[in-house]
Amino acid sequence: MSTIRVVRGVGRAETRMASYDAALAAANIHNYNLVSVSSVIPATATVEDVGDAPDLGPAGGRLTVVEARATTGGVGTVAAGLGWATGPGPGLFYEVAGEDPAAVRRSVEAGLETGRSLRDWTFEDETTAVVTADADGGGYTTAVAVAAYGAAEPIL
Repeated sequence: MSTIRVVRGVGRAETRMASYDAALAAANIHNYNLVSVSSVIPATATVEDVGDAPDLGPAGGRLTVVEARATTGGVGTVAAGLGWATGPGPGLFYEVAGEDPAAVRRSVEAGLETGRSLRDWTFEDETTAVVTADADGGGYTTAVAVAAYGAAEPIL
């Protein structure tokens, strides 16, 4: 059975991309090439909320992810929300980004509700993680919540 790890991070830096890299570093997935997929959890997978990732393989590998990401260069709050619904079979992730953490949470929950209604699957558990960061306008601030599928694979 494969493990999907939910990780999160906040980063601040002088450029948008550098703040994103810093947020990935806080989640310990900054050394991989992230490949985004839609939001289906395979029936054979387990989801673990781990905060930051363990070693997932050699640097430069391809890591399959579902990602919520929010970045600002202004003053205020950013929020990245990732929710998941699981059961004895396949499950779903749903990701949302925004400026209001409560609205992000509500949107994640509404998205999961809609996703569940579109499928004839059994769902027993639901979890939502919302990462928030306050930005002071001095550079960029990024919040990420990422589901990392398994381990990194060679890209070449």
